Amino acid sequence: MFYLSNTFQEFSQDYSNLFEKDNLDLFFQKVLVERNSQLSGYYDLPFKDNQEIFDYLEHNAKFLDSITNIIVVGIGGSSLGAKAIDALLSHQNNRKKIKLHFLEHTDPIIIQKDLRRVKYEDTLFIVISKSGLTIETTSLFKYILARFCLLKSDRKHHLVAITDSNSPLHKWCQKEQIQNITISPNIGGRFSVLSAVGLLPLAILGYDIQGILQGAKQISNNFFIKREDDILKKALFLAKNETKYPINVLFSYSTVFRHFNAWYVQLWGESLGKLDTYQQKRGLTPIALIGSIDQHSFLQLIMQGPANKTVTFLNVENLSQKPLYIPDISLDGLEMTDFVNQTSFNQLLKLQCTSTKESIMLQNVPVDSIILDTLNEQSVGALIFYYELLTSCVGILLQIDTYNQPGVEFGKKILREKFTHS
Repeated sequence: MFYLSNTFQEFSQDYSNLFEKDNLDLFFQKVLVERNSQLSGYYDLPFKDNQEIFDYLEHNAKFLDSITNIIVVGIGGSSLGAKAIDALLSHQNNRKKIKLHFLEHTDPIIIQKDLRRVKYEDTLFIVISKSGLTIETTSLFKYILARFCLLKSDRKHHLVAITDSNSPLHKWCQKEQIQNITISPNIGGRFSVLSAVGLLPLAILGYDIQGILQGAKQISNNFFIKREDDILKKALFLAKNETKYPINVLFSYSTVFRHFNAWYVQLWGESLGKLDTYQQKRGLTPIALIGSIDQHSFLQLIMQGPANKTVTFLNVENLSQKPLYIPDISLDGLEMTDFVNQTSFNQLLKLQCTSTKESIMLQNVPVDSIILDTLNEQSVGALIFYYELLTSCVGILLQIDTYNQPGVEFGKKILREKFTHS
């Protein structure tokens, strides 16, 4: 279901002292301390019962069967995770024929375009904000409230909010009798996809959210119970080589990973770009690519540009249940391409991935691989939790607070001051 190659295997001898048992044990204890401290509640999400979600689905079953649109109003961690998982799983037969839209940008052209054909009668609006005070989300929320008159008593069931318990948005919902589901305040937005933030819209779309959590639970148990050390070794390598390899490239081999790549960039960048306990600037820069498309763009920089990157290859062993084959056709003057004739596109993509990986390794670039057997709820849940756990491990080594985002808050403060003083 979920396979990892040896972490940067060809370089492990040079850094073997990093991977000695005593170092790994000490590191593991630090991760355990963080998990048990409840600094972030995402560690516990694979084991939650999510009764609030199932109660909502049962209570609103007739209405949910009638909708053809879901519009998620949220930004960043409130939208990227659900968008990523839906893109990865939308090929499945259990995915309902409901259009999923994300209202996340204050660009007026995009707002009008996204809402042009939307009618409230067949739409569920899900507003997602930890506090309700995110300017983009609240501004968009106010707009849909006004445009679709959602506070009329006979329309309120078209609206549900997901927010922190006792947040300003939660209190507003209670006052206005708007349905809402709460999450723990210690679950940050970019770590929230396995909470109601991601699971509610995914469940409404027909996905097996228990399967998603089961995949995440597998990774958690492998790490905390079986003590498999792949993630520890990878985090150690990345943190210890922070200045030598400051850029981490995720090379994902399928277009269905495009939104997952965006989720990874936010998770990695916003979590790890911080001041450490000594007020020194730390961080690892995420770059997300799609293969084989970006073999014709960014690959050149990896191959012959500065040797400051690690590369993780992400691909799927069986990408499609229905194989598509390249026809056995020879075109005059193009015979040099005939060597791939009668090959399935799935096989071609896999071989492009392995060939690119081997070419990069020949340039002494640190490389590792993540291979999913198939794309299903379990494998996607495992992939999500793997990256969340890896991010936490690297953050511990960099001696930063992985779960805050003070740099983002600076810009919010300046924006408020501009409006206050204008």
